[in-house]
Amino acid sequence: MMSGQIQRSSSVVIGVNGSPANSLSISPTTAIQSPLQIFVRAKKRINDIYGEVEQYVNDSCKFLLVLPHDSDLITKEELLVVNSHVEKVKGIREVLLRDHMKVAFFGRTSNGKSTVINSMLRERILPSGIGHTTNCFIQVEKSENDESYLISEDSAERKNVKSVSQLAHSLCTGSLGDSALVRVYWPTDKCPLLRDDVVLVDSPGIDVSPNLDSWIDRHCLDADVFVLVANSESTLMLTVSVTIVCCVLSTVSARLSKPNVFVLNNRWDASASEPEYLEEVRRQHLLRTVDFLVDELKVCGTRTEAEQRVFFVSAKEVLQARINEFKGLPMNTGIVTDGFHGRYFEFQDFERKFEECISKSAVRTKFDQHTKRGKAIVGDTRNVMEMLLERASAKRATKSQNRREVLDHLDFTEKQLQLVTVEMKDKICKMVEEVEHKVSKALNDEIRRLSVLVDEFHAPFHSESLVLQVYKKELHNHVEACLGSNLRARLSTALALNMDQSQKEMIERVTSMLPSEKKQLGLGMIPRREPFEVLYRLNCDNLCADFSEDIEFRFSFGITSMIQRFTGKGKIPPWVISNYTESIPRPMGSQLGQPGQLIPQANEDWSMLSRIAIASVTSQGTMGGLLVAGFLMKTVGWRLIFASGVVYGGLYLYERLTWTNKAKERAFKRQYVDHATRKLRLIVDLTSANCSHQVQQELSSTFARLCHLVDGTMNDMQGDIKQLETELRSLDEVATSAKVLRNKANYLVGELDRFDKSFLTPDN
Repeated sequence: MMSGQIQRSSSVVIGVNGSPANSLSISPTTAIQSPLQIFVRAKKRINDIYGEVEQYVNDSCKFLLVLPHDSDLITKEELLVVNSHVEKVKGIREVLLRDHMKVAFFGRTSNGKSTVINSMLRERILPSGIGHTTNCFIQVEKSENDESYLISEDSAERKNVKSVSQLAHSLCTGSLGDSALVRVYWPTDKCPLLRDDVVLVDSPGIDVSPNLDSWIDRHCLDADVFVLVANSESTLMLTVSVTIVCCVLSTVSARLSKPNVFVLNNRWDASASEPEYLEEVRRQHLLRTVDFLVDELKVCGTRTEAEQRVFFVSAKEVLQARINEFKGLPMNTGIVTDGFHGRYFEFQDFERKFEECISKSAVRTKFDQHTKRGKAIVGDTRNVMEMLLERASAKRATKSQNRREVLDHLDFTEKQLQLVTVEMKDKICKMVEEVEHKVSKALNDEIRRLSVLVDEFHAPFHSESLVLQVYKKELHNHVEACLGSNLRARLSTALALNMDQSQKEMIERVTSMLPSEKKQLGLGMIPRREPFEVLYRLNCDNLCADFSEDIEFRFSFGITSMIQRFTGKGKIPPWVISNYTESIPRPMGSQLGQPGQLIPQANEDWSMLSRIAIASVTSQGTMGGLLVAGFLMKTVGWRLIFASGVVYGGLYLYERLTWTNKAKERAFKRQYVDHATRKLRLIVDLTSANCSHQVQQELSSTFARLCHLVDGTMNDMQGDIKQLETELRSLDEVATSAKVLRNKANYLVGELDRFDKSFLTPDN
């Protein structure tokens, strides 16, 4: 069982020149690739991954913070979860940046802990010697600027590294306490081991420290490897020291995981004085140490594994050899003990296996939890993004459906409005034509009854000019009022019913296109409580302003009256006109080729002849009467002429006596009726058109107000569509960003899984 270990201690590496010393100068850390590079690569990789994780969490937090606060896409709890991950990742990154592989050396006083560290540092730095020398913890780590200095806990001042003897040596009066820590920063070119983020911690003797639990918590709890330095001159027995060692490692094991322990049986050079007992003593120490690791500490699962953790070395010889090497002297200068090369090789073997163990252990202990924590953080954030993506997608589907519904409703409303507009225009046109026809018919009927209306006018009449003007004005007002009243009586009720029915139909048709909250507005579109009434603007005062009455006495059988009676008022008897025209030559200016000009010229000639004839008759009436009287006297006799004169005179006297104020009023009214009839007939079409226009305006304004409501509703729908489109674009952006962040989370989880497989899987 122990043959391999014995052969390992007895083997010697022979150099090119046959000198074993030449090959012994090769350090394990200068090999083709140090096992510690696993930790370095793992640290770099995990830092790179966590850099992406930090960026991812920050991006996720910023993305969630810019979401609308009133949005139901994200809950406050989810936002707090992602926000808390920002600080967590930041803290983990800070830990990862300063993470290193930590090795704690412990053991009884004067077993050579400091000497072992000095051997690995290749220079006598830490206090060492006979007796209790190290009174505090000394942590050796790499210097970033290739300078050697130290810093104590009570001061940030950089001190010369040589002063560590004064600070840490227990024999000095100014020494620190056993729980104090001194940090020594050492150039990596002097100790390549430090180049790969290895930190070496030297401790006071465990048999003299009363504050065991305190310094375990402060300095050893996070160590990746524990190196127990034992004195090979005495075996590990169930003594107080062994009990203390068990207590230390058991405490670490209870608080963390199973620690990695190496046992160095130091001062093995003492066995060279008794070579005949060397193998027996070695076997005895190995057996006891394996039992200690397997049975008592339970840090090794098998005895074979435990044997690989036990080494027999002489730290003092290794330190001296490396100092000689640094000075350019042969390594074995000043070393006369037999078996040096075997012990030196075994120390190198310890360093190599120590490097392998600490690298794997540090990767596992330093990065395993961070990897799991990173997966949990990314997983939590991914779950939030998944929920956000689902909510955004669901909300987008709802908004898209709402948009389609609003678009369909808008299209339906536009088509319905066009259809209703065409129907209402036709209906308004028909109603306008109907109103125009009814008003025209009713007004013509009232004009035919105008004499009745005028006869119903009773006011004092007098032929005096001023009184007559007042009489005419009152008659104008009476006729206008009666005509308007009669027209309203005949038309208003039916017209109001038709208007009300048409408006209700409009409101009913249009409000069917309005939403429920606007229907009440549409129902209030009927502008009046009273029925619609048309205003009949006849304005008789202005219409008959040119009326000129003729109430002078005129004898019915006078020559002028007779002529007017037979030829019409204001017309000349045809025989007068024909006789007069024969004596007037035709004008020479008219051309045959211009028939259009003959008629106006002839009309003008006839008008002139009429005036001349009337003037001739009226001017020669007296003379004609005398001539006729003389002719009759000679023909029929004076008695018949006298009798005819008496009758004629009696008629004249009768008419003259009956030409009273009442007769004048009747003549005035008769003339007024004739004049007003002619004038009113001229405005029948205008009045009916005006009334129909009022109806058209009323219906059109009502329909326009209703259409305005529909237009407002359509504008609201268009605004809703624009708002929905804006929300859809926003939701698309949210969904896209959430999908990108979710996919990035999957990528980061994959990166962490690959890191786990590359560095944390036991097979690797």
